[in-house]
Amino acid sequence: MLGLKLLTDPRWANIAESNLDEILSDHAWCEQKAASNAITLITQNPEHEDLVHELTAIAIEEMQHFQMVIDIIKERGYTLGRERKDDYVGQLMKFSKKDGSRNQAFIDRLLFAAMIEARSCERFRVLTQNIKDQELAKFYHDLMVSEANHYTTFLQFARKYTIDVDVDKRWQEWLDFEGQLIQSYGKKEYIHG
Repeated sequence: MLGLKLLTDPRWANIAESNLDEILSDHAWCEQKAASNAITLITQNPEHEDLVHELTAIAIEEMQHFQMVIDIIKERGYTLGRERKDDYVGQLMKFSKKDGSRNQAFIDRLLFAAMIEARSCERFRVLTQNIKDQELAKFYHDLMVSEANHYTTFLQFARKYTIDVDVDKRWQEWLDFEGQLIQSYGKKEYIHG
């Protein structure tokens, strides 16, 4: 699925479901960070009108998802927890190339975003298929579809705007790196943890 090298053990859904207040707080902050990432890409690349248009829509949608998760938290009597450092995302950021051309950094930022969307999509699929809470299973199914669309959007822009990057080769490097990285995760009630 999505080219990922290692799929999440379905038992991770049990960890998530037994700690819904934690997973929902973590999920809310993931949506906020996704919106922020889209905005960063817009501010750094305003010359690409189609990218600005599409990523504005994604940023808005991610903030709508943030609001939807906040509403679920409130409806269930939970409290939004404080934002946590996302170690998985931090490790992906370290893998990003920052010392090459401006175009290389731009393409890697798009691939970084695609990678996070791909893993989030895969995790939402695991929740959809494995949690007993039918309301949340449907909610995560809808978000899974949205994340898949975001994933393809970021990859399409990387392919469109590359100047000096072999995007398919670099994407394979991202998939290989993430396949090794994800082996250390999937044991906590975090979307990427």
